[in-house]
Amino acid sequence: MIDDLDLGFDEAERGEKGRHRRGAVAKRNGKSGGRGKTVFALLMALVLLGGIGGGAYVGFDRIRNHFVTPDYDGPGSGEALVEVKAGDTLTDIGDSLYDAGVVKSTKAFIEAADANSRSKNIQVGRYKVRKQMKAADAVNLLLDPKSRVVSGVTIPEGTISLAIYDILSKQTKIPVADFKAAAKDPVKLGVPAYWFNRGDGKKGPKSIEGFLFPATYEIPPKATAEQILSMMVDQFLTVTKELNFVEKAQQERKISPYEALITASIAQAESVNHVDLPKVARVIYNRVYTDKYHCKCLEIDSAINYWKRLQGKAPKDSDVLTQAELNDPKNPYRTHGADGLTITPISNPGEEALKGAVNPPPGDWIYFMTIDQKGTMGYGSNDADFRKLQKQMCDNGVLSGTNCG
Repeated sequence: MIDDLDLGFDEAERGEKGRHRRGAVAKRNGKSGGRGKTVFALLMALVLLGGIGGGAYVGFDRIRNHFVTPDYDGPGSGEALVEVKAGDTLTDIGDSLYDAGVVKSTKAFIEAADANSRSKNIQVGRYKVRKQMKAADAVNLLLDPKSRVVSGVTIPEGTISLAIYDILSKQTKIPVADFKAAAKDPVKLGVPAYWFNRGDGKKGPKSIEGFLFPATYEIPPKATAEQILSMMVDQFLTVTKELNFVEKAQQERKISPYEALITASIAQAESVNHVDLPKVARVIYNRVYTDKYHCKCLEIDSAINYWKRLQGKAPKDSDVLTQAELNDPKNPYRTHGADGLTITPISNPGEEALKGAVNPPPGDWIYFMTIDQKGTMGYGSNDADFRKLQKQMCDNGVLSGTNCG
């Protein structure tokens, strides 16, 4: 094999992948006679390949384009689709462009990329480029966001799993049933089993809820429902690792990571503005883990509405929920007359909600209420504060009915 022969050219001219990583400037090693060695290498390759037969010309052409620098002059024409994969070096990208008929040689692309200080910003993804274009223009297209083919889908913060399946199904044409089936085993999707441990004695199903991180995802072609959900779980694990979520929950909050995740999901469901996420988390902790409230219960409506949505029913505003609905003993997500957190998360929280759940501000609040139409939250520590907040809600038209009598 030619790769096993020492053909005499120096390290800088090998075109090795390790020497042309994105953003790295290729350096010569200071040896003289590099050009001559390159010519010698080409001659040796020609001799060796010539003995193999006519079929070797394609292989020789691929080898040659690493050492010479032919380049197209024009802007190119037509259209080609190339993919930059995770871990690709400039050589890898150049090879992909060359194979697609975009650049005239891999080396032309490498030199153009080395000359462009922004080339290190080339992102993973698929790009629309033109055939037979100047290498420098190809680099510029790979740096242009408009050239990137994005089959992306955005999952908003606080979206519940069932709604996520609908969004993904519309984007990918994969049936909702496939996503539901894939979600039945969160551990198989990449959720570490320890995440379902909790120290409050509550028992519930191993639900995917909470682990589908809300973000914009570029869905790979032909991806399966399982692969897509796994990608979202992986992003959740990446974000929580960056936040030191597990350690902070255990060491600072003295609760299990799953309890902190449930708290984040409730804060996300209850808050309109990001600024309130940490404060709502504090209220939840004060209610459930201290004696500040009249019970160690949540008494929140978002959990009731989560259960309704799981059953295919429409959620209701707080002032129209009946006592029968609030205290339904058959509802596993009942928070009135039932102590502790919910049995699973009730939404998929974003980064700010996760951060707030492990970094809540100090405070003795046991009430939070949305006091105006803008979603402004008010907080209270006693019954007098509660009545004051309730009046603000009534005055601003957020609350009506007997509560405002």
